Amino acid sequence: MTRRYNHYCPVAFSLEVIGGKWSFTIIRDLLTRPQRFSDLLQYSSNVTPKGLTLALRQLEETGIVEREEQPGHREVWYRLTRAGQDLRPVVEAMKEWGLKHAMRPPLPGEVVRPDLAMDVITDSLNKRGRKLPQPTTWLMCFTHGGTYILSFDGDRWSTSKGEQADPDVRVTVSPEAWTTFLAVKRSERDQYVQSLQLDGSPERVEEFLRAFVVRDTI
Repeated sequence: MTRRYNHYCPVAFSLEVIGGKWSFTIIRDLLTRPQRFSDLLQYSSNVTPKGLTLALRQLEETGIVEREEQPGHREVWYRLTRAGQDLRPVVEAMKEWGLKHAMRPPLPGEVVRPDLAMDVITDSLNKRGRKLPQPTTWLMCFTHGGTYILSFDGDRWSTSKGEQADPDVRVTVSPEAWTTFLAVKRSERDQYVQSLQLDGSPERVEEFLRAFVVRDTI
């Protein structure tokens, strides 16, 4: 059911359209690419099929999401309309606000998606202007959720899913331990380093640690 605020204001109007519990997580996932129902159900861990159906239906009715059905195929793909794409700056602002004001370690049983964790750390490194003295490639091997490449080209950071031969540092870690490591204050991360298995030359491992942990200069 659409929530009505009975208040004449563009903010209230927007919340009436996109203020549902799952609206922004659906929009967040569709900003990357069109998705199937099963994809969205997997990504939004606590939503029920009925809840997702109702949320998608409301977003369709308000012109945020549209469905695409291919003749001869049972699968339905959901994509954002132009109005939905226009919400990208809003989602990016919410991500930045969350990093600054609401970041915390994952709760027990809370699903941690490595792809989202990698996008967040990449955005954070770029926004903070974190630089390294040389181009670098780190291979993030999550115990569940796949493998990701985090690279610095001398100017900007980027991330991609996949393998990398001979990375400067190979990091093996669970998604939960990695996000916990990142969520605590930099000055407190030393005590969480043992949750990361770091493979590489001593110099490159030290470079990795200095990027994330406050360490005394030797």
